[in-house]
Amino acid sequence: MDYDLCVIGGGINGCGIARDAAGRGLKVLLVEAMDLASATSSCSTKLVHGGLRYLEYYEFKLVKESLRERDILLKSAPHIIWPMDFVLPHNRHLRPYWMIKAGLFLYDFLSGRKKLKKSEAVDFATIELADPLDDKYERGFTYADCWVDDARLVVLNAMDAYERGAVIMPQTACMGLAPSQNKKSWNIHLQNMLNGDQFTISAGMVVNAAGPWVRNVLDGSEITGGENEFTPNVRLIKGSHIVVPKLYEGDQAFILQQPDGRIVFTIPYETHFTLIGTTDVPYEEDPSSVEISQEEIDYLCEAVNSSLNKKISSEDIFWTYSGVRSLVEDGQKNASKVTRDYKLYVDERHGPPILSVFGGKITTHRRLAEHVMDRVATFYPDNNLKPWTENAYLPGGDIPDGDFDGFVKKNCEAYDFLPPYLIYRYARAYGTRMKAILGSAKFVEDLGIHYGDDIYESEMIYLIKYEFAQNLDDILWRRSKLGLHISAKTFEKLKNGFVSISMKAHTEEGRYKNATA
Repeated sequence: MDYDLCVIGGGINGCGIARDAAGRGLKVLLVEAMDLASATSSCSTKLVHGGLRYLEYYEFKLVKESLRERDILLKSAPHIIWPMDFVLPHNRHLRPYWMIKAGLFLYDFLSGRKKLKKSEAVDFATIELADPLDDKYERGFTYADCWVDDARLVVLNAMDAYERGAVIMPQTACMGLAPSQNKKSWNIHLQNMLNGDQFTISAGMVVNAAGPWVRNVLDGSEITGGENEFTPNVRLIKGSHIVVPKLYEGDQAFILQQPDGRIVFTIPYETHFTLIGTTDVPYEEDPSSVEISQEEIDYLCEAVNSSLNKKISSEDIFWTYSGVRSLVEDGQKNASKVTRDYKLYVDERHGPPILSVFGGKITTHRRLAEHVMDRVATFYPDNNLKPWTENAYLPGGDIPDGDFDGFVKKNCEAYDFLPPYLIYRYARAYGTRMKAILGSAKFVEDLGIHYGDDIYESEMIYLIKYEFAQNLDDILWRRSKLGLHISAKTFEKLKNGFVSISMKAHTEEGRYKNATA
């Protein structure tokens, strides 16, 4: 048998499970048909939060667990996760003032330990945070949650899994699986999506964390159906976001209530932009080709225009992205009311076990992985598979005392030949792992070729060598959002030089895994 555990799906749940499993000593393989975080997990609203609006649907357990996980994740990765102030203007035509106040009180209560500041009722005439709002809003609330670089969170989980012994294979599709002849393992048929090569591996157990494709994995291998069929179904919900030039000064986000009962966030994004989202639209098409609709664009623009002083139209949109969330089908007609909790389904009818993950969200991915491993551990009773992730750092997160500002200052002094804003970007993206990019550099020339817009060869090599990046899209839109910032000239230079960069990354001493590992 090649592996103890094969994880299918390189999103946040799959990478979190692979990390936990590898840290417990299992021999783990993770396969992903595209890039890590190439689908839903890079298309979120970029929040690690309790989910204030879930209280309306009495999801108290989910909110409490999410708030606890928020604190754990903030400690584990302070470079890619940080607190953010949220301003919630009160609209008396939508929700009563007392209801929001009570909800925030409960939100504070469920959070337990107060790592973030408590919510507060405020008069907007007395605080600058509310200045971007339309004058029709006279009062409201402030509270705190956390921002996260979602795609980097996925990659850091994959990196940690690899460093603990897992094999990570992006661009490797699961074409099907079948029980072995003796019914003690799975034969998993894989295809390298870069060169078309097909091969088969065996694993004692499979975890199906394919997100929107979770049923496709099961149905495509004909391992559902039969008597007493109770495999859960998924509800696919499209969420879309728009990115526009910065709408206001300040680091605060706004949570805007909508007439249909939903909420829309406006969030400071990538220094020069504002992120607006999300929508909740039922989706029945191919999850790999999801795009924003004009109706969604109009909805998000109207949400801003009815609440902020600055108005926008579709002509102001700089970038859009859409993702499909795979939720547990619970019979709710309203997409916004479908539970964001997760369900684990273990099937042993075919001999070797397969565990499928339905639903879930970024904030609770670590706890979901623990729950998965609790189930996996029952199939390996001779192994001592104890939980370990609660107090562990993600790669780059071991910043002394969690003092990010102090960490940036120290590195600005150490690398004073680089502009402070570039040190800040490196620190935010890579944390303590920025050392692998900067190393013992004394001059800017030590960072290799400069492609423009402060992108140096050493960073590109690092992303290929250590973070499983295999093309420019992986680098510019998932490992980073440099695609929003660079000029066409810089892009062309990177495109023309990418083969050379890849060859250097592959031949230099260090860790590298590609889809044929």
